[in-house]
Amino acid sequence: MTLLAGCRGNTPTATQTATLSPTGTPAPTLVLDTPEATAAAFLLAWDTRNYEMMYGLLSPTSRAAVDLNAVTTRAEGALRATAVVTATTALQAVLQEGDRAQATYAITWDTALVGTLVTETTMGLTYQDAHWGVEWSGDLIWPGLGASNYLYMEYEIPARANIYDRNGLALASEGTIVTVGVIPNQIQDEQAVLAVLSQVTGLTPDEARSHYSGQPAAWWTPIADIPAQVSIDNAHLLLNTPGIEAREKDGRLYWGGAAPHIVGWVLPISAEELETYRRLGYRGDESVGASGLEHWGEPYLSGTHGGSLYLMNAAGQTLATIATRDAAPSQPLYTTLDREFQGQVQAIIGDRRGAIVVLDVHTGAIIALASGPAFDPNAFASPAGAAERSAIFTNPDRPLFNRTAQGTYPCGSVFKIVTIATALEAGGMTPENSFWCPGYWDGLGPAYIMDCWTDHGTISLKDALTASCDVTFYSVGQTLDGIDPYLIPNFARAFGFGTATGVEGILEEAGLVPDPAWKEATYAENWWVGDTVNISIGQGYLLVTPLQVAQMMAAVANGGTLYRPYAVDRVGQEVVGRPEATGRLPVSAQNLAIIQEALAGVTTMSIGTATHRFQGMSIPVAGKTGTAQAPGETSLPHSWFAAYAPADAPEIAIVVMVENAGEGSAIAAPMARQVVEAYYGLPLTPLPVEAEATPTP
Repeated sequence: MTLLAGCRGNTPTATQTATLSPTGTPAPTLVLDTPEATAAAFLLAWDTRNYEMMYGLLSPTSRAAVDLNAVTTRAEGALRATAVVTATTALQAVLQEGDRAQATYAITWDTALVGTLVTETTMGLTYQDAHWGVEWSGDLIWPGLGASNYLYMEYEIPARANIYDRNGLALASEGTIVTVGVIPNQIQDEQAVLAVLSQVTGLTPDEARSHYSGQPAAWWTPIADIPAQVSIDNAHLLLNTPGIEAREKDGRLYWGGAAPHIVGWVLPISAEELETYRRLGYRGDESVGASGLEHWGEPYLSGTHGGSLYLMNAAGQTLATIATRDAAPSQPLYTTLDREFQGQVQAIIGDRRGAIVVLDVHTGAIIALASGPAFDPNAFASPAGAAERSAIFTNPDRPLFNRTAQGTYPCGSVFKIVTIATALEAGGMTPENSFWCPGYWDGLGPAYIMDCWTDHGTISLKDALTASCDVTFYSVGQTLDGIDPYLIPNFARAFGFGTATGVEGILEEAGLVPDPAWKEATYAENWWVGDTVNISIGQGYLLVTPLQVAQMMAAVANGGTLYRPYAVDRVGQEVVGRPEATGRLPVSAQNLAIIQEALAGVTTMSIGTATHRFQGMSIPVAGKTGTAQAPGETSLPHSWFAAYAPADAPEIAIVVMVENAGEGSAIAAPMARQVVEAYYGLPLTPLPVEAEATPTP
């Protein structure tokens, strides 16, 4: 009897290694001339999941009794059942007696659910046909599996936590979903069925019929989800109308579809992501966050799964408890949003293609964020939402696209805030610098005459911001370009443009601040003064997001501090949403006060571009209109209004942007007034006719 010990490495020598045939061909016979070499090779194959090599190292007797598929299925089944993340072995000793040997080795499994499992088992080997082979047994995978026993994991899955607004009102919660459906061949009175469906779901009879029309007559076809209370209130109709059947299930509820672009939604784990989630301890049949805070907060909202691992026999009886670990409870998210106000803001943007952002100027907290047109995330959590999901996906206005943070646009005259700051700080100009505006500007020569929206006559730099005089800012841009063409781009970046704000949980774009180096790299063309003139009024290559503009307006309002926007206040009881300053506007207190005074004049002075929109307003508002030319000769301009309120003691920054809608003073400004009124609990001033929602081109 010979004891061969100390074989800690699993890699056989070069002369002992065999090359495998391609997958799908018969597994090869590997000829290794010592039991320790065969054992080491087998463990190497096991560690690397090379089941063909494992099978090839079995003895002729074992290969005659079991096929490759059976070995693979047994091994993979054990690893999957145990939620193994990594599995390793270590050969410890080999004991040989004649043509038989026994190898002892350690097994270490790191699992996603029950921690690290360590055990020891043995491998039998025999010398047949002039080589050593492994005797197959389930114990090679885990001791105790034997011929027919198996491993079973009982999962402990915490309930998914809720997402709340700042007042503790639910935005997303676990609840009972009642799905109203129809079994067509059980209908006795279709008109009665359609009447009930219309009453409890809000669908028209034609819409309700379209859900089950053409479906198999004996199948239950879901029509719509309804709140549990509606089901209770209409139970007599649902239970006593032949052809209608309501079914209950636990699911995710989104309250009023509030803030879908922030809250997001959940979906069942996809086949492509299944292995990833299993390695995190998921069973695989859960729903997980697919977008927004549901996705960002998945580790908190789902908690940590727990489980108990059992060794079972073929009859389903428990032979042993191998390991157990309790689940860690999930943690709710408390957002900075105000659910009621968010709903009002979404109603204001309506079905328009556009965006509204409202920030706390002193912290960066997002109070409301609405991208239009909105959508109801309940359609994704609902088994009856197929039609709604299809409508969302096929809507040409792309409701899933978050225009507040992913939409990049020229912002037009709103950008003049940056330009005047550059002029005052680095251009040697004063607020009293005088300009002449005859309604056009020919500073680049007769071939490049550019219009102003009106004839302003003689006007100061400060008043030019209030009156949004393009001619003044064309001249300012030309002067600044002569000093340094990088001046305005550098100030723009210091105002937060050209870089993502860093808001967590929301996908966003960085936008674009063009400069000479960018143009050379992108188009292999030189920058010229006309590029600076264009950017000075927020046009040209410049692209910004409404969220970036809101961040800038908040900084102008609070005295110059740029705060990173955030939407999550607390995770459980832990405060995570704290004000985080990311920079300072490069503007002196004196010059910032001048800009603030000019912005206040936009809504109060006779020359202000939005004074007529804020007459009679009890809350003073400072702001800036923007009418940004959009690509395409026939496209209407994007309508902007960026503001803060109250103008004399700022609390909130507001940005309204409506795509291809018209002038900022005509469309966005009246909507911004409604946002301020909604925030302060005032009656909403009806929109002027030109600002009423109409189908966008």
